[in-house]
Amino acid sequence: MKEILIGLFLIFVVFILILIFNALRVKLTARKLTERKEHKTKEEQIEYAKRLAEMIKCETVSKEDSFDDTEFKKLRDVMKELFPLIHQKAEKKTFSDDCWIYKIKGKDESRNIILMSHHDVVAATGDWLHPGFCGEIFDDCLWGRGTVDTKTPLFAEFQALEELLSEGFIPECNVYIGSSHNEEIGGDGIPEALKYFKENNITFETVLDEGGAIISPPLAGIKANCAMMAVHEKGRYTLNCYAKDSSGHKGLAANSNTPVARMSAFITEVNTKNLFIKRLYPEVKGMFSHLCPYTPFVMTILFSNLWCFGSLLKTVMPKINAQAGAMVGTTCSFNEINTNKEEKYCHSKAFLRPVYESDLKEDLKQIEKIAKKYNIQLVPAENNECFKSTDVRNKSVEYTKKCINDIFPDVIPAPYILPAGTDARHLCSISESVIRFAPIEMNDKQFASVHSENEHISLEAIANSVVFYKYYLKNYK
Repeated sequence: MKEILIGLFLIFVVFILILIFNALRVKLTARKLTERKEHKTKEEQIEYAKRLAEMIKCETVSKEDSFDDTEFKKLRDVMKELFPLIHQKAEKKTFSDDCWIYKIKGKDESRNIILMSHHDVVAATGDWLHPGFCGEIFDDCLWGRGTVDTKTPLFAEFQALEELLSEGFIPECNVYIGSSHNEEIGGDGIPEALKYFKENNITFETVLDEGGAIISPPLAGIKANCAMMAVHEKGRYTLNCYAKDSSGHKGLAANSNTPVARMSAFITEVNTKNLFIKRLYPEVKGMFSHLCPYTPFVMTILFSNLWCFGSLLKTVMPKINAQAGAMVGTTCSFNEINTNKEEKYCHSKAFLRPVYESDLKEDLKQIEKIAKKYNIQLVPAENNECFKSTDVRNKSVEYTKKCINDIFPDVIPAPYILPAGTDARHLCSISESVIRFAPIEMNDKQFASVHSENEHISLEAIANSVVFYKYYLKNYK
């Protein structure tokens, strides 16, 4: 018995040593964060901000049911004035009402990359400290709708290319800049451009769009900002759910047999049961492996030993917060119930956001079982879509990380899964490398201002974005 206890103790000691060894190895081999130099002087930062302000003053609000070109034309005129060389040298095509695709030819015209953003914004409602489209510089920040989402990245892409062209730069491959006028409403801008790309057999080595940014640490204990690069975004799948009058339906109590009661019971069971597959997807593992060297040691032990603690993490993540939970599996929400008294049925919509299409198929089977129990008919919507992920070890991901490390040496780059949506999703079919990252640095207040009041960005962040894109294009091989 004594020998067994000693053996178990030794196994336990070896187990603990392995955990500690893995954590120490990760800590010791990680890139050391260093101090960032000031890339642009205060005067240069102000000059960039003044130029961007002219774009912010254009109220390019996209609307579901109509398109008024007045402010969009104003922005097009501003762009021509701000970036004359691009408009002189680039091929430009417009899709739908105002989706721009610019192309600068490279040395090797068989290769293509595209930088993306969007120039439409949401309305500037609410109580603002500075008017929503003022473009004012105050407290070392530029204020106005679009400063974060996403006219700053758009400005920086154009400004970087304009400066390079003025220096006689010829890119190694064709460089495209794409910007849609209706991204905020899930519009047809980039989808129309995609048709053109497919018709002309145009594919992209790299797609670099907005979606991630340099933000405050997403994990407690990390003391540096993090450059979150979304290498995947969640799909969209809508189920129309119908409960028809079936007063003669057996197996349910009479007082719970109405369409509304059955629909309510169905929704409750879907929302309260742990139905869906949970996984630590490669993108999530990549996020942990990139962040863990900079966490407190106990957390480093956890994240550097996912072989041991992975099951615990995928269980705990949904309980940490909704965004963390969204990265480990399909989420489902029901936002309304409607009744049709004449036709005697009740209708609701299940909005599902899957990570992988393969898991969604299994998740749908679980919903169908519950629907059958309550005699609910499920009809998929027509616009459902899932997207291809980019490998976290992809060459373009590694290059983007290198650029982040070189321009922002005090920042930690990490991949992740984007719960929201971008125009980049449409190009997954013509690119193996779709990365959603804009090099804008923002604090928690600025992050919270997206689609809310008082949207603003620091002057330094504007200038550093230009520096990043210029470096990215100049060194892309």
